Amino acid sequence: MRIGYFLASEEYTPAELLAQARAAEEHGFGALWISDHYHPWNAEQGQSPFVWSVIGALSQATSLPVTTAVTCPTVRIHPAVIAQAAATSSVMLDGRFVLGVGSGEALNEHILGGPWPAGSVRLEMLEEAVEVIRLLQRGGQHSHRGRHYTVENARLWTLPERPTPIYLSAFGPKAIDLAARIADGYICVQPRGDLVARYRDAGGTGPVQGGLKVAWAYDADTALRTAHRKWPNEQLPGELPQVLPTTRHIEQAGSLVTPEMVGEAVPCGPDAARHIDALRAFADAGFDEVYVHQIGGAPEEFFAFYAEEVLPEVPGG
Repeated sequence: MRIGYFLASEEYTPAELLAQARAAEEHGFGALWISDHYHPWNAEQGQSPFVWSVIGALSQATSLPVTTAVTCPTVRIHPAVIAQAAATSSVMLDGRFVLGVGSGEALNEHILGGPWPAGSVRLEMLEEAVEVIRLLQRGGQHSHRGRHYTVENARLWTLPERPTPIYLSAFGPKAIDLAARIADGYICVQPRGDLVARYRDAGGTGPVQGGLKVAWAYDADTALRTAHRKWPNEQLPGELPQVLPTTRHIEQAGSLVTPEMVGEAVPCGPDAARHIDALRAFADAGFDEVYVHQIGGAPEEFFAFYAEEVLPEVPGG
């Protein structure tokens, strides 16, 4: 299982993201995830740079592969524009770019003032968006008139040697089945073998990527307080993260998340065994790749800790 590093755009400035990418490569991480948000989940996180600018900088700062985790190509940005952004990113990264896509959250997508569609409609839009992206990345001039999108006489002139692979983030059964049917890979942030099995049983043959949040610090209590302050939204149930429209609403819901809930889900502190066990859970569930997000700053000591005590103990790390 390949272990990568997750660049959390919601929490770090562009300069910090670039520094983390360089440190990740120097300390043995094998790839990069980067989130694509318009807003952070809450004010404590406090950042949200434009991901496509940062990806351009990453292409000059590291030789690691990069995946967006994830881009919503349906509402805030038209899929024809995402097709161009992905093609250029693939060229700049010399084919080391994967477009991770998902059905999105109202937090980021409602900003243009339109309605937030129901889940079934969002999946329908996502399927058509992937169709548009692939159509344009074939090369040549194309038009498309679908249920949700219109493209008129569009041509991408800067194209990679091979079309950008598209991985799809999915949690519910309909979305997982869609990933198996149309995507080149599957993204899931929970180490659940049943979800991987559904993807495989539905015909999905591509790589499976996962994400793990950790909070390393010399003191476990300090790490837990930081994780609870910055990322309580990770423990929100059901569809709340998808339908709440503002950071203030996310913060209000997050006030119900206790430190104990965060501590059960997030490896906090310097105990290498907790970090190793969390990574092995993804390996045991059948994941091919997992990306680690260090909450609350990623000092040199964190990367040294992973390089010396964690990565050597995980198969493929």
